[in-house]
Amino acid sequence: MNTTYCNTAVAEIRGGPLAPQITGMVYFQDVPGGTWVSAEICGLPPYQPAQNGQSPVGPHGFHLHEKCSCEVGDPSNPFQAAGEHWNPYNQPHGNHAGDFPVLFSNNGYARMSFFTNKFCAAQAIGHTVIIHQNPDDYRTQPAGNSGKRLACGIVRCCTS
Repeated sequence: MNTTYCNTAVAEIRGGPLAPQITGMVYFQDVPGGTWVSAEICGLPPYQPAQNGQSPVGPHGFHLHEKCSCEVGDPSNPFQAAGEHWNPYNQPHGNHAGDFPVLFSNNGYARMSFFTNKFCAAQAIGHTVIIHQNPDDYRTQPAGNSGKRLACGIVRCCTS
């Protein structure tokens, strides 16, 4: 299928070695003026407040990364092959096309939707959705200090 005409895309999310219980789906649907992104994720770690100089666990950073890879690589620091946040317009962090709102774990479950006018569904294809351990601060350059990468999914055209 020619992805130029793909108006719905999907990423199946799978947890990596640090959080193998994570599963879910992220949908990208073209709508007038932009894209509606919807996520339903299960198995997220519960919130843990910051302690002893460590960042909190959750809410979870949630991004579209530049590469098309969910290769684990180093199991203690997985999914580095996904590259950095997708940033086709060379914007500072907090305004990358791949900067999404954080995911809040409610007993391991998160469901959320948002609108973006930074890309269409076809442009997301071939990029990677990453869920991080820590919240994105939307300030630290270049990636928001979101911590370890817990789960990954490659965006593909949704043909059905």
